Amino acid sequence: MAISYSSGMGRTTNSSVGIDRLRIDFDSNLKRWFFRNIGLWQSKRQYFFDEEKAVNLEMYINVSKLIQSNPEFESYRFKWWCDNKKDFFIKRPTYKSEGEITARLQGHQLIRDSSYLSESSGISNIRQVDEHELIFESNYDNWHVLEHTRLIDQDRFRSRTIYSWHKDKLKIVENHHEIRIKNPN
Repeated sequence: MAISYSSGMGRTTNSSVGIDRLRIDFDSNLKRWFFRNIGLWQSKRQYFFDEEKAVNLEMYINVSKLIQSNPEFESYRFKWWCDNKKDFFIKRPTYKSEGEITARLQGHQLIRDSSYLSESSGISNIRQVDEHELIFESNYDNWHVLEHTRLIDQDRFRSRTIYSWHKDKLKIVENHHEIRIKNPN
């Protein structure tokens, strides 16, 4: 099967090896998408738990790129904190009012040193919807998590919807509206 792609020199080439070229473009698109997320975000969140009333919470997330010795991979640090530590964290000890996760982008996977709902490391498979939205799918410690993250209005806003199943039962639905506070780029 021949695949057409642009060589970047103003012409289109048909090649059976174009599949490798498409993977390189896909990976660089993911790197560009992650680069667009670097900075400080204010996260206004709404959580829906099993048959409970919705819970609202405001947090901050700082995304930074780490210096990587291997140019094939890019690593990122995600730090979060909550200024107003409500009883949310007392009622739900698996959630932390502050923390840090380091993750490495490797091909179409994000490899995390720990997960949000546990200390276990994890791998998130990534699907790219378009240039603005990624879908992350993760499995760890009997959790199955599906996260849709979309950059909006020239990366000034981010919308995240997260569905978390525990032992095949939907337990948590989250809606996050995030506003960029600081952009170091």
